[in-house]
Amino acid sequence: MANQSTRKLWAAHLAKGGQGTGARKQAPRMTLGKPFRGRVLGIDPSLRGSGFAVLDYAADGTARILEAATLKLHRSLSMPECLGAIGNQVDDFLNQHSVDHVAVEQTIYVQNFQTAQILGAARGAAIGTAAMRGLPVFEYAPLRVKQAVVGMGRASKEQVARTVQNLTGTNFELRFDESDAAAVALCHAFTWRAE
Repeated sequence: MANQSTRKLWAAHLAKGGQGTGARKQAPRMTLGKPFRGRVLGIDPSLRGSGFAVLDYAADGTARILEAATLKLHRSLSMPECLGAIGNQVDDFLNQHSVDHVAVEQTIYVQNFQTAQILGAARGAAIGTAAMRGLPVFEYAPLRVKQAVVGMGRASKEQVARTVQNLTGTNFELRFDESDAAAVALCHAFTWRAE
């Protein structure tokens, strides 16, 4: 053995199936988990204009919007008042619908630190309300949402709204906060798998 070259030793190793005993191991099986079926609350959070949509995703793969709303808040309201209103809106949706999961759009990259802080606070108000009820919360980057729903990560808001309408039958017209929330819910329904 000591006189054999590395190449010959490697060839002999491969001839035995890569195992010292000569027995070939089966490759581990990779299986995807069970797909999502049920209701998901999609949230597109913003301090003054948050979108919400409850999506029912059936076993046959059909998607239906049960309710959608945009929470528009006046500039005269303080930040704590806006955060309270966002939390109350999430609470109202969860009281009215038996939701299995909550999906929230992540904050897009912003160069302004103050804007990032405000968006983070709005997300926190929505996430905190759902988390206090013990609901699983999932976050999705905007590019991932567009890729999962439209097929293009750089899709426009109009393209997202049209695709959501085609998939759910709900026409959001110019209510882009709602169509974005519905897209987040659809992204979750399409991509989440049980462990």
